[in-house]
Amino acid sequence: MSNQGNNNEQHQPGIKPAESPSLHLTRRTLLKVSAATAASAAVAPGTAFGDDGSTTRAPETLPVTLKVNGIRQQLEVDTRTTLLDALREHLHLTGTKKGCDHGQCGACTVIVNGRRLNSCLTLAVMHQDAEITTIEGLGTPDNLHPMQSAFVKHDGYQCGYCTPGQICSSVAVLKEIEAGIPSHVTLDLVSPPEATADELRERMSGNICRCGAYANILAAIEDVAGSEKA
Repeated sequence: MSNQGNNNEQHQPGIKPAESPSLHLTRRTLLKVSAATAASAAVAPGTAFGDDGSTTRAPETLPVTLKVNGIRQQLEVDTRTTLLDALREHLHLTGTKKGCDHGQCGACTVIVNGRRLNSCLTLAVMHQDAEITTIEGLGTPDNLHPMQSAFVKHDGYQCGYCTPGQICSSVAVLKEIEAGIPSHVTLDLVSPPEATADELRERMSGNICRCGAYANILAAIEDVAGSEKA
């Protein structure tokens, strides 16, 4: 019996012993795994799975209420709509510009609940009941905001495309300094920061002017900062 057992364990010449099933991926197994992966990928986007395996379709649109430039606005927007596109396409406030659409140029800067924000990087539905100020809400041609007047006085623009974002950011920057919020170049974290040239340059570094009017922009902000101190 033992010899027969040994003979059974011997393999014919030229035939490779079968590998352990746990270490061998067969073609059939590969096809099964591929089919399962394809099936999971075919699930519609925006579908959430419950604990019991059930699926729930995420809403494609949602209502959102925004207080823009002092006016309450009620919108029904696609959940993927950015705040920038909601302002431009739904409310037709085209003063806020779409530049890079990646949060790198600052042309889309608006003020949300008192803080400046790149509106291309945030979804409209994330700002339910928020107070939003765009360049249209800062001033009018007949009643300019002091920062707008300073930009005109110091020629703080050339093509003007980045100017709405520059002005909204400038207004918020002076509020940040007034509130004692430090920047990367603030040396004294105990005393309130001051509107020095270095502070203003650092805080405005996220707003790009491709025309290169930086010196004039700085002069405009310094002018307003000085007048606010007086």
